[in-house]
Amino acid sequence: MTRDSSYFSVDDATYAYEVQGHGKPVLLLHGFTGSGSTWETVIDHWKHQFMFITIDLPGHGKTVVKSPRTMESFSADLVEFLEYIKLEDVHVIGYSLGGRTALNFAMLYPDRVSTLILESASPGLENETDRTKRRLHDNQLAEKVIQNGLKWFVDYWESVPLFQTQKTLPHAIKRSIRQERLSHTEKGLAQSLQYMGTGVQPSWWDTLSALHVPTLLITGSEDKKFIETNLKMKQALPNAKYAEVEHSGHAIHVEQPEIFGKLVVSFINAN
Repeated sequence: MTRDSSYFSVDDATYAYEVQGHGKPVLLLHGFTGSGSTWETVIDHWKHQFMFITIDLPGHGKTVVKSPRTMESFSADLVEFLEYIKLEDVHVIGYSLGGRTALNFAMLYPDRVSTLILESASPGLENETDRTKRRLHDNQLAEKVIQNGLKWFVDYWESVPLFQTQKTLPHAIKRSIRQERLSHTEKGLAQSLQYMGTGVQPSWWDTLSALHVPTLLITGSEDKKFIETNLKMKQALPNAKYAEVEHSGHAIHVEQPEIFGKLVVSFINAN
């Protein structure tokens, strides 16, 4: 069993990453305010079957980027990272922000992706009006993060309707999630909103039909907005399956980790 915690540098960025387990290589991309440790439960359950690779996204965890990264520039950095760890292609799992990032990576570098698993993700916003509104919202929120501080933002973020189902989680898990959110910096989260947010990323809706990578879309039964989005994505993607997990909201890997893990294992092993 291997466990390697290290850093990888490319241009003016230094990415914190960790490798655990052995088997088929699986790259895990966390959500906004998360880090590689988001995936600990999944890794602990399945590291005897897979080699899990976690990486802290720009603005998060122990990763340090001197100039902000966009979806496109981070995807280019990921290619360099795979070269560095000597992997031609990987199975990619992404949650929320990490799901959008995973989809961007797959659209830009499909030959690097063996399978794609998107948890509570989207291909961006379809029309420019919505993208403009979202950019304005994210820029204003980024300014508030800087002005009001990290604790204010985490309090605000925990009150967002998207995460209301997490209020029923055990106290220890809620405390761990909060500590992870508080481990970041105001500048890092602000830059993530401004440069990798839903409003500023490319919209892939019109080109999803070109992605032939085997794809699994997962949503929670309580996450109505993302259910609608993912059912629409399934229709557009030529090689996609969809799974809806009962008694779960946005963060299925946290709220229903065992079911999430079984879905992932089954899909990867089938491909």
